[in-house]
Amino acid sequence: MHISLSLLQISSFGLNLAEGFGINTNIFETNIINLAAVLAVVISFVGKNLTALLEDRKKTILGNLQEASQRAAEAQERLNQAKSQLELAKKKAQQIREEGVLRATQEVNNCVSQHEERLSKLEEFKQETVQFYQQKAFKQAYIYVISRIMSRVKERLNKGLDSTYHVVVNNFYVSRFTEYNP
Repeated sequence: MHISLSLLQISSFGLNLAEGFGINTNIFETNIINLAAVLAVVISFVGKNLTALLEDRKKTILGNLQEASQRAAEAQERLNQAKSQLELAKKKAQQIREEGVLRATQEVNNCVSQHEERLSKLEEFKQETVQFYQQKAFKQAYIYVISRIMSRVKERLNKGLDSTYHVVVNNFYVSRFTEYNP
């Protein structure tokens, strides 16, 4: 048998004047009374502390949840900013790429046009050079032919005219004279 002294258990001890002082041996009822007494003590003393502890824990959890949601919102905002910066960077890169292609195309076209211009000037210079040397060659040939003719004429004049040559020259001048119309 188990004997414990609590307020509720004392009431379970029956002080019945007719029966005298006695101990209630019904253990199940005593246990229920003991459990109720312990629960009442625990609830009255520990309950307030437990409630305050649970309330503090609830406030801490709520604070942590609010802080976590605030951090999540900040992270989402930073993510959105990073995405917008990424899009801007992509657009800028595409624009730079397009400008680079355009500049390269312009530079190639510029080089081609300069090259064509140089080729045309070179062709023009070549034609002028060919024309110059042709004129020079014609002039040299002309001078050579004239000098040869003049030397032959001088030779003939120095030798004197023979009869055949004299007849040829006279016929030439007569034919020219007859063709002349005043």
